[in-house]
Amino acid sequence: MSLANSIYNTLFKRTSTFALTCVFSAFFFERTFDLAADKLFEKYNEGKLWKDIKDKYQ
Repeated sequence: MSLANSIYNTLFKRTSTFALTCVFSAFFFERTFDLAADKLFEKYNEGKLWKDIKDKYQ
């Protein structure tokens, strides 16, 4: 319970820190999700992307 109280008192008690927490969390979530989606796309399409086949056409 003390961990929840300390997180609440640090990040969520004041409106300004709550807003900053939301903004930073959204930024880091978006960045992480974008990198993971790119990796998944490249893994799924391996051998079909330009970086994989450009040697054949140059």
